[in-house]
Amino acid sequence: MKILNKHLCQFPIIMILFLIFITQNLLSQPVVGLDNWFNREKNTKTGQPYHYLWTDTEWSGYSRWGEIFSTKGAKITTVGKPSTPVLKAIDVYIIVDPDTTTESKSPNYLMADDIKAIKKWVKKGGVLAVLANDAPNCEFTHLNRLMKNFGMIFNHVTLHPVTGTEFEMGASTKFTDHPLFDGVLKIYIKEVSNISLMGNAKAILTENGKVLIAENTFGKGYVFAIGDPWIYNEYIDHDRLPTSFENRKAAENLTGLLLKKVTNNE
Repeated sequence: MKILNKHLCQFPIIMILFLIFITQNLLSQPVVGLDNWFNREKNTKTGQPYHYLWTDTEWSGYSRWGEIFSTKGAKITTVGKPSTPVLKAIDVYIIVDPDTTTESKSPNYLMADDIKAIKKWVKKGGVLAVLANDAPNCEFTHLNRLMKNFGMIFNHVTLHPVTGTEFEMGASTKFTDHPLFDGVLKIYIKEVSNISLMGNAKAILTENGKVLIAENTFGKGYVFAIGDPWIYNEYIDHDRLPTSFENRKAAENLTGLLLKKVTNNE
């Protein structure tokens, strides 16, 4: 009986330690928020939200990228209007392809209060990833009012045009020594806008004098930018792409880079 009582006394202590362990892990788990406010398209057939969402498992979605984040220990969530309380609850904020008037009858533009909240959040240590699009598939005017704070401006152009299945027209192979391209020999980017840089912003990928991917440190935070949605389901694996393209590896690298920036800013 004494031995049994001893074990019973130890049981609450074990439970407490287990709960502390679980709590610490939950608190340290980075939260990745994907915008569904500025990009708010609905499928014309189903009426359901789609296009660059975690929940969209078709070629148009980001479900596979979400799986990469989850595999690396992050929690993924979908966010609406980026108010201060909303941003405070996430570590990485991803904005993709803000709607034009052809995509939405009443687009939610990046307004002054949104820009102020995002800028403040990044400065305090937030990690922002902006994946825009080419002209005329992205709303640049309001988006650039945000991006200029980070030394970047998306240009209203279309580079890397691809005809049908001529995938090599969208190939990039000349990379700098950057974590995004670690172990990567070739990626695919179709119809992308380039980025003009100012201040401390730096190019990650440049072709023919045009910056296609860029980054900047802002306060304690970090900003990543590319003029294309890039790694959505259609072009992350080899459903369509020839096996020589390594978009998935690049996506894994990007995921690791964004999560590492969160760790470094803690």
